[in-house]
Amino acid sequence: MKILKYLFFLILIVLIGGAIYFGTMDGDYDISDTKIINAPTEVIFNKVNEYKTWENWGPWKTEDPTMTFTYAEKTSGEGASYSWDGEMSGSMTTTKVIPNSEIQQNLTLQTPAGERNPKVYWTFEEVPEGTKVTWGMKGEHTLIDKAYYTISGMDFKAQMHEMNKQGLEGIATAVAKDMQQYEINVDGVTQYGGGFYMYATASSTMGDISVKMGQLMGEVMGYMETNNIPMAGKPFTIYNQIDEVAGTVIFSAGIPTREKVFTPDGSPAISGYMDPITAIKTTLKGDYKNLPEAYAKGAEYIAKNGFIAHPTAKMFEVYPTDPTEIKNPAEWVTQVYMPVIENIDEQRSIN
Repeated sequence: MKILKYLFFLILIVLIGGAIYFGTMDGDYDISDTKIINAPTEVIFNKVNEYKTWENWGPWKTEDPTMTFTYAEKTSGEGASYSWDGEMSGSMTTTKVIPNSEIQQNLTLQTPAGERNPKVYWTFEEVPEGTKVTWGMKGEHTLIDKAYYTISGMDFKAQMHEMNKQGLEGIATAVAKDMQQYEINVDGVTQYGGGFYMYATASSTMGDISVKMGQLMGEVMGYMETNNIPMAGKPFTIYNQIDEVAGTVIFSAGIPTREKVFTPDGSPAISGYMDPITAIKTTLKGDYKNLPEAYAKGAEYIAKNGFIAHPTAKMFEVYPTDPTEIKNPAEWVTQVYMPVIENIDEQRSIN
């Protein structure tokens, strides 16, 4: 009987000592990882802010293929939530959103040792290379958790860092894929109304045209704003001369106006006029780098349907969307107009 008492007291001493030891250990944690992703901040923020995207870029489904997801009626913004079931069940609710800057979330995990409620946070910062994304989680380990990690040798922080890094890489991959999406539709023959416009002209290599076009368009728009000249339509580019062998192009960046504008000599923008024209219209939704394919499809349509390229009118592009406002290239819209005539007689009358 005395031996049992001694054993009981020994076990009690070990338990009390263990409780004191583990209880004095620091249980607070704040684990975060950062990655610079080559994509606009708004695009990445929208990906993270929408819970329905998480199962696609998150690392957890790879680790637990049995995991299933359930979405609330609201899946983005403050108050949004979703839940999951698998080897470990849980749920998440968004508690704070600062657009394109910060997201805070409450996480609930059902573990074998009970419920855990850490806080999750995200920050998004625009940098020259793209967007600096930080994903973190903070909370406090229970006494049981501290004892388990110590006895089992499990490195909680290392596992969390690995999950964060895999998730951030998954976001980068998903966003890059999203931005590459595009579609081209040949709308067919249309009548473009023409009219007055302000424009500036420059020459460029094919590789530099996007940069120079943006600069030129900015000059025209700046001149119009300074002189209180209202826009009467969407910006466009006219391709005056293309040298495919040399890889150069002379183009004009234009903005429609309600009437002819008289400008002094030396003005960065001057007034022009486009005659109404029949053209084959092709719409590209996606990055401008896909424009060569849009032109190829337009030319194929012209050949198949018996149209003839107009001998003097120039091809031009209209931009219904503004890349400075719509950051995702997959959402950019470009309307390509390829002027045509419908028969030989019309061509003879033009010549």
